[in-house]
Amino acid sequence: MTRLRIVGIGDSTTAGTPGFLSPLEAPPNGRGNPESQYAYWMMILHPDWTVLNRGINGQRSDQILSRFQKDVLQQKPDYVIILAGVNDVYQGHSQESLKRNLHTMYKMAMNAKINALAATILPYNTMSASEAKAIKQLNLWIKETAEELKILFCDTNSAVADPTNPDRLQSSPDGLHPDISGYRAMGEALAKVVERHTSIR
Repeated sequence: MTRLRIVGIGDSTTAGTPGFLSPLEAPPNGRGNPESQYAYWMMILHPDWTVLNRGINGQRSDQILSRFQKDVLQQKPDYVIILAGVNDVYQGHSQESLKRNLHTMYKMAMNAKINALAATILPYNTMSASEAKAIKQLNLWIKETAEELKILFCDTNSAVADPTNPDRLQSSPDGLHPDISGYRAMGEALAKVVERHTSIR
């Protein structure tokens, strides 16, 4: 078994909103139902992995980038899962600024010899047509950029989306975030990417 240290950095969909407050939101260990976070399900699958939840509800990519040094680089993990952007879209920020921030985080991880895993932005049920289009465009950019930089990629969007209507969550307690089954699906999808990578290293 490979003992791995993984950091998940991002917004509410990393933190585990609405069922869980991350350790950054409710120090030192978080509060709520631990099953409402993808990190929990990754560690259920791999008890030998440490997956640190470094999500904060409501944060944009610039805010996540501003704490990347402390919450990722200083932790010296083997992997970092980078999931950011939904609040940029929700708050009407430009795609270009989000791309710049994500690209910077990918490169910071690479320069620190940390395996970066780029994750796609999740849908939410109240998206307008323009927001849904922006998320599709950004997720394509995330996939293509991961290929270009030769970093890991996980389509977390597909893991939680309704197969009959990909612009909506398959199930959600509040219309904005996945429920426990969605966080479990995310954790399983992310774990598969890391498993594949550790098996070929």
